Formats: sequence, structure tokens, C-alpha cells
Amino acid sequence: MSDGTPGGLSKNERREAAREKARLLRLEQKKKDRRTRFILQGSIILALLAVVAIVALVLVNSVAPSGPGPKNMASGGIQLTQGAIATETKALPAGADPIPNTRDEEAGTLDIQMYVDYLCPICGQFEATNGEYITSLLDNGKTTVEIHPIAILDRLSQGTKYSTRATNAAACVANYSPNQYYDFHNLLFANQPEENTAGLGDDQLVDLTTQAAVENPDKIADCIKNQQFKKWVADTTANALNGPIPNSNIEKVTGTPTVIVNGLKYEGSVSDLPSFQAFVIQAAGSDFNENSTSTPTPTATPAP
Repeated sequence: MSDGTPGGLSKNERREAAREKARLLRLEQKKKDRRTRFILQGSIILALLAVVAIVALVLVNSVAPSGPGPKNMASGGIQLTQGAIATETKALPAGADPIPNTRDEEAGTLDIQMYVDYLCPICGQFEATNGEYITSLLDNGKTTVEIHPIAILDRLSQGTKYSTRATNAAACVANYSPNQYYDFHNLLFANQPEENTAGLGDDQLVDLTTQAAVENPDKIADCIKNQQFKKWVADTTANALNGPIPNSNIEKVTGTPTVIVNGLKYEGSVSDLPSFQAFVIQAAGSDFNENSTSTPTPTATPAP
């Protein structure tokens, strides 16, 4: 019944209207809550899918086959002959075992192998002390110098992994301009950064290749900036640290520089030229290689 007011509602009717209004409001709120929940769930699902896609991409990249190693470094190093001319070798497939170079024993060739890290200060001392002498041995035509760049000091370059980047740069030069490798090698040591610094940037490494007058400078610059041989650097470093070291009296490399002459590791001072010269003469005249028939004549005579 009406409360007597024209056009008015009774108390019961007003109560029912209020209940209906409340019901409709609750229904609308439930719809809004469902929409919000669906949007939130959808956002979470999309975020999870994005994470899964990123993880999948990382996994694919990590297991994807890497490219071949650098040309002219099939042994893990680059072998240089008279005039610092590189011995040419084909690029090895990714993961392939290195192929050691062999010494020409019949010709009495003196064979020097050097394992170096371009951030290693002791390697820098050895180079500063003995570099010119080794160059003179190369010039005499009876010596091969095989340089194995490895990366063991990445932790000492403030996160820039300079050892890896410098070794990769060296591999780039070996691949695209092998006969300028020795000049680039010498420039890396002449401009060697100190440990616990960021080291040289990629642009600075590229500048050193320009100073070395490399061939194919654009390809080398791209190779350096893209770290084309980064995986190879890791593999060749692991090979050196795990061994075996062919044509030598050591099982593996335990530090840099590791210098091997006719198969014998040099254990003397890195900053004593007469000591290294005497070792070279001794190794060249030793019976380590039974078929060795001649001894290269060094350009300097060891001090008494």
C-alpha cells in the first residue's frame, strides 16, 4: 500500500527498491572485479611469456653453433717465418682440435713458441727485454716464432674483459691480415694498459690496427667490435690451460708468458736478455730433437 502521499512509495516498496538497487550495484561491482582480474591475469601471462621468450632466446644463442676460428691459427697460434710472414692455414670448424705446427728438423730450424696474455705485465717485461732479439732471430731465416694469444686476466680489467677483446683483435688481424700480425702484436705491448684498469677500448684497438697498416681494415674493425672470435678465444685459452702442449716438455700452460724453445720451457728471468740468449743457444744445441743438425747463430752473444 501507498503511504498516502500522491505518487509516493510505501515503506515496503522503498525497501524493495533499495534492495534492488544494492543488488544491481553488487552485480556491477562483481563484473568490474572480474574484468580487473582478467586484465591482471592477462598481464601476468604476457609478462611470463616475455620472460620465457627471453630465456629461450638466451638458451638458443648459448647452444647455437659458433663460427669457425680464425684463418692462419689452426694450431691455436700464428706461426711467423723470416720477415714475420705468417704460415697460412685454413680456419678450423668450431670446436675442432688444434693442429700443431711441425718444426723443420732437417733444416735445423729454431722453433720459439710464446703463450701470452696482452694484459699480462710480465709478458710486457719479456717483450720489452727480448723482443728485438727475437726479431733478429726471425730475420736470420732459420727461426719460426709461433705466438699463442690467450685470455686469462679478464678479471683484472674492471669488467671490460680486455684480455678476451685483445686476443680477439689479434685473431681478427691473423684472419684478415696475417703478415701484419707481428707489428700488431708489438703495438699491443707497446701500448699495454695496466692491470686493474679498463684497458684499451675497441676503437683504440682498431686504431692500433691502422698503425700496423693492416690489409682489410674495415673487416678487421667490424671483427673487433663484434668480437667475431670470442668463442674461439675461450676455446683456445681452455686448450692451453688444460693441455696437452704439443712439441714441448710441459703438460699445460700454468701462466704467462710461457716461452718454449725447441720444445724446452724457458724458466729464467723475463727481464734478463743474456739469460734468454744463453737458453736459446742451449736449446738449439740440445738433443731434445734428435734429428737437429745445426744451430742458428744468434745476433748477440750472451754476457759471461
